[in-house]
Amino acid sequence: MTAARPRIVERRVPERARAMLEQSGVHPVLARLYAARGVASKVELDYSPDALLAPSTLTNADAAAALLADLLARHARLLVVADYDCDGATACASAVLGLTALAQATGSRAVVEFLVPDRFRFGYGLTPEIVAYAEATVGRPDLIITVDNGIASVEGVAAARAAGIDVLVTDHHLPGTTLPQALIVNPNQPGCDFESKSLAGVGVMFYVLLALRAELRRRSAFIAAEPNLGALTDLVALGTVADVVRLDRNNRILVAAGLKRLREGRARPGVQALFAVAGRSAARAATFDLGFTAGPRLNAAGRLADMRVGIECLIAADAARAQPLAQQLDQLNRERRAIEARMRDEAMARLDAVEGSERIGVTLFDPAWHQGVSGIVASRVKERLNRPTIVFAPADGDELRGSGRSIAALHLRDCLDLVTKRAPGLIRRFGGHAMAAGLTIARGDYEAFAEAFDAAARSLLAPADLAAEISTDGPLAVAYLNLPFARALEDEVWGQGFPQPVFADTVQVRSQRIVAERHTKLAITLDGQALDAIAFNTVEALPPRARLAYRVGVDEFNGLSRAGLFVEAWEAA
Repeated sequence: MTAARPRIVERRVPERARAMLEQSGVHPVLARLYAARGVASKVELDYSPDALLAPSTLTNADAAAALLADLLARHARLLVVADYDCDGATACASAVLGLTALAQATGSRAVVEFLVPDRFRFGYGLTPEIVAYAEATVGRPDLIITVDNGIASVEGVAAARAAGIDVLVTDHHLPGTTLPQALIVNPNQPGCDFESKSLAGVGVMFYVLLALRAELRRRSAFIAAEPNLGALTDLVALGTVADVVRLDRNNRILVAAGLKRLREGRARPGVQALFAVAGRSAARAATFDLGFTAGPRLNAAGRLADMRVGIECLIAADAARAQPLAQQLDQLNRERRAIEARMRDEAMARLDAVEGSERIGVTLFDPAWHQGVSGIVASRVKERLNRPTIVFAPADGDELRGSGRSIAALHLRDCLDLVTKRAPGLIRRFGGHAMAAGLTIARGDYEAFAEAFDAAARSLLAPADLAAEISTDGPLAVAYLNLPFARALEDEVWGQGFPQPVFADTVQVRSQRIVAERHTKLAITLDGQALDAIAFNTVEALPPRARLAYRVGVDEFNGLSRAGLFVEAWEAA
C-alpha cells in the first residue's frame, strides 16, 4: 500500500470579502488569507474577551451555576473526574483552580478534589468502577463533576446516583442515543442552540465557571475580590489547541487570550515550566507551541503513566513546584517518542501487505504495541496514506483497544456507528469525533472488525476522497518574505478549521543537501531572488524546477531571527 505525493491546490478566495477586509485596513495578504477562511468582516477579527458568546446561551450553564453556588454555600465536597488527555487535564486544572478561587472569595469551606482514572484499568469516562474507586480512595463527594467526558457514561451516572451522589456532566463529545440522567452542559447535546459547537472540554468547563461567577455575583455572595477567571485562559488555550477542535471565532478569542497571557509572562507556573523544559520562549508563544510543545508533554503522562502528574503541574502555585513536574513530563515524552518511533516503523514496514489488499479503512495490530501510543501511530499512517486508520493494542483480558484517525471526507464516529448497526456486538464500546475516535473489541473479533471497518469506509467514501491534497493560499510576493511579515503570521491564531497559511510558488532549485540524516536543505531562486528553504522529514531529491507548498515562519538560529521557508510538499513544475 503506497502513498501518493499530495496534489497542490489553491484555496478559493471570495473576492468581495477580500476587498472589504482590505478596504477596512487589513494587510492585503492577510485580507486574502482571512477571506479564504470564511472571514467576511473585520469585526470577526476582534478577539477581545467582550466578544465571547454569553455563558447564558450555553444550555444548562446557568442551572449548573445555580447547583454549584448552592453547594458552595453548603461547604460541600466536590470531586472532579478528569479525562487523561491534554484537554481533560486542562479542564480538570481549570475546574480545581476556578472552583477553589470562587469558594475562597465567598468564604466557602467547600473542598474541591480531583481524580484521574487509570485509562488502562478503567477505560474512558465515568464508569461504575470509577464511582466505587472514588468512594474507596477519596471518600463520598456531594457532587461529581466530569470534565471532557461523561456524555456516554449512562451506567456510571446511574451508579453514582444509586450511591447518593449527584453528577454534573461537562463534556463536548457527541452524544449517543441515550443520555445519562444528570445535569449536562455540552454544546452538542440535543436542543442546545449555543453557536460554538466546537468548544473543547476545557472550554465547556470555563463557561460553567463564568456562569458560576455571574450567579455568585447575583447572590451578592462575594466577601472578597472576585477572582479573575481570565487567569485560566492559558489553560483554556492549551487544551483547545491540543484537542484539535475547530477554531471558530469563539475559540479563537479564547486562544488569543491565553496566548496573550503567555507572551506577557502571566501564564500559570506549570505552563511556563512546560515551555522552559522544551526550550521554547513563552514570550514568542504561538498556537504551534501549544499543539506541538506543551500539549505532547502533557499527553505523554496520560499515554504512558498517570495524568495526575500533568494536572499537578498545571495547578502548581509556583515555579519551584512546577519545574520538577514539568521535567518529569518531559522525560515521559521522550519515552513516548521512543515507543512511537518503534511502533511507527513497524507499522510502516507492514503497510505494503495489509491483509494482501488495498484497504480503504486501514486497521493495524501487534500484540507488542502500547495502547497509549496507538493514536499517534494511527495519525502517522493516516497522514501517509490519506485513509482512515485504526491502530489496535492489547488491553485487559481478551480485549483490544483501538485509536483511530480519519480524513476530512469521513466522519470516523459515524463510520463506527455504521459498523455497529451492520454488525451488532462487534464493537463493545466506542466514542469520539469526526477526525478521531476510540473503541474496544474482543481480540478474537479483530479480523471481522477489519473487514467490517473497510466495508463501512468503502460505502462512505468516493475514490476522489482518497486523493491526497494540500490546500494552499497561492503565490506570495518575494517582498513579503521578511521577518516582520513572518512574525505577523505567527502572532495570529491558526489551527483546526482556520489553517496556518501555506503558500505555493514555482522555484528554481539551485542546490539541495541532506542535513541531520532526515531533512533536506534547499537553495532556491524565487522571482530572481536567492533564498534558503528546508523540507523536514524528507530526503527525496527535488527536480531542478519545482512547485513548492511552503509555510513562512520565524527561523531562529544562534540567537538570530529571520524569515524561514518551510516546505510542506512539492511537485514537478
